[in-house]
Amino acid sequence: MKRLVLMLIGLAGFSTVFISCTKDPVSNLSNDESRIYITDHDSTVNFSNYKTYSISDSVAVIDNQNATHELTASDQAYIDAVKKYMNMAGYQLVSKDATPDLGVDVNHIINTSTGVISYGDYWDDYGGYWDPYYWGYPDYEYYIPYAYSVYQIKEGAISVDILDLKNASKNDKINVLWTGLIRGSGIFDASVADAQVKALFDQSPYLKQ
Repeated sequence: MKRLVLMLIGLAGFSTVFISCTKDPVSNLSNDESRIYITDHDSTVNFSNYKTYSISDSVAVIDNQNATHELTASDQAYIDAVKKYMNMAGYQLVSKDATPDLGVDVNHIINTSTGVISYGDYWDDYGGYWDPYYWGYPDYEYYIPYAYSVYQIKEGAISVDILDLKNASKNDKINVLWTGLIRGSGIFDASVADAQVKALFDQSPYLKQ
């Protein structure tokens, strides 16, 4: 009976492998189709009360909570695009020394996730797909000389934050009034920056004066 059950498990495993080789719609998405645009804001704020803004002259690179600053061609393209759509929304760009109502930050976020696949647990639980008897070694046990594999997944995103500088001294803190987040393939290409930022502003009509 044990041998039969293990053989059935093996067949189920074969079926899984077969299915995984069929066309996966998600894996065949274009760069444009893979992108996600998320926006959120403080719903108690009337943005018409803010007239001027200043924007950071570099991009904060946040890599697993370690922050640096950079200015690549892609970063500059995103900064220029944010300026363009802030101006189109009715705000006036001023220097950071001119007491702007709003501050705008552009951030490049990198998140690296690490995981472990433990083959030892897998073989202990299932004993492999086939009983050793199947291979002609009924008195043998499986032995796996490697215990685990480590894998890493690195994801990137662009975020744009609009900060309340007008009321910072009154509140003793700088409130974030709006955040836009872009995720997906190819987002760090300078040629797509304008379209990505436009998508965020299109989702946020309340920003317009």
